[in-house]
Amino acid sequence: MEAPPAPAEREHPLARLSRKQDIMKRTQRAVTLITAAIAALAPAAITAAAAASAPAARSTAQAVTAATRVTATIPVGRFPDGVAANARTDTIYVANVNSGTVSVISGRTKTVVGTIRVGRFPVAVAANPRTDTIYVTNEKRRGTVRVISGRTSTVVATIRVGGRFPGGVAANPRTNTIYVTRAGKIVTHGRVSVISGRTNTVVATIRVGSAPVAVAANPKTNTIYVTNAASKTVSVISGRTNAVVATVRVGFPAAFGVAANPKANTIYVANGDDETVVISGRTNTVAARVRTGGCSLGVATDPKTNTSYVTNACSNTVSVLVSCRGRAAASGPAARCRKG
Repeated sequence: MEAPPAPAEREHPLARLSRKQDIMKRTQRAVTLITAAIAALAPAAITAAAAASAPAARSTAQAVTAATRVTATIPVGRFPDGVAANARTDTIYVANVNSGTVSVISGRTKTVVGTIRVGRFPVAVAANPRTDTIYVTNEKRRGTVRVISGRTSTVVATIRVGGRFPGGVAANPRTNTIYVTRAGKIVTHGRVSVISGRTNTVVATIRVGSAPVAVAANPKTNTIYVTNAASKTVSVISGRTNAVVATVRVGFPAAFGVAANPKANTIYVANGDDETVVISGRTNTVAARVRTGGCSLGVATDPKTNTSYVTNACSNTVSVLVSCRGRAAASGPAARCRKG
C-alpha cells in the first residue's frame, strides 16, 4: 500500500478513524507505521523467519488458491471495514466507517436489503445466531458497543467497554459471550474485554499482542482469535480459561480482520493489503494466502455455505470466496468454483 510520510506520534492504526479527516489516507499511513515499528524492534528475526517459510507458504498457497474464487462483488457504504455473517438467517452485516451505518446483505441474493444507523465510526461487527443479536463497536474517545436486534434491525442497547479505541468484536453463541479488542499506543500490548451477552456487562480482561484490531470466536472449540496489527500475529485464546495459549505469525504487512469457520476449523485473516491469510485451527499455522481486493480489512465466514466475505476498503466492495475443498462448488445459481 502506498503511504505518505508517517506522523511524529505513533498511534493505533484504526485510532485515526476518530478524527474528521481523510480516513482512507490515514489507514494507509497506519500500515506504514506498523511496519516501521516492528522493523525497528526486530528486523533480523522477521527477515530470517520470512526467508525460511517463504517456499513452503508459496507452495501451499498455490494449491488452496486454485480451489477458491471470488464469486460476487457487492457495493455497500463508505469505507466498509468489519463484516459478520449470521448463518441461521443467511444475513451478512457490514460496518461502514465513514457512513456511520451497518449494511444488511442477503446471503441468498447477494444484495443490500437494509441500512442501520449506529453512530460515529463503526468499525467492527459480530453476530450471535442463537440470539439473533448483532454487536457493533464504535471508534471514539469513550468506546462503546452497539447491540442490534437482527429481527427488527434496530439498536436496542449500548455497552461501554472503557479504555481506548475498541476495535474488533466477536460473539461465541454457545457461551453467549462477546469479545472486544482495545488498544493503546501502537507498540504497547492491548486488551480484550470479555462481555456477558446475558447481562451486557464486562466480566474479564485479557492481555494480548501489540495493537489488537479484530477478534473471532470458534464456538465448536471454544477458542478465540485476536489479530495484533503491530505484531503481525494472531493471539489464540482459550475461551474456558481466558488465557493466551498460542501465537501465530501472519507476516507482512499486518493482521487486521479475522474470522473462524468452525465446521472446517479454519481461520481467515485480512492482511490490510490485497490478501486473505488462511490458518489451520488444528495446527495454528498459516496454510495459504488468497488474493482478494485492495485494502482488505474485514472478513467473515458462513460455515453453512462454506463461504467467506472480505471487505475491500479501497474499492468499497466485498469479495465473496468459496472454499471448494478440492472439488467443484457453487455460491448462487450461476457462480462456480473449479479446481485448477
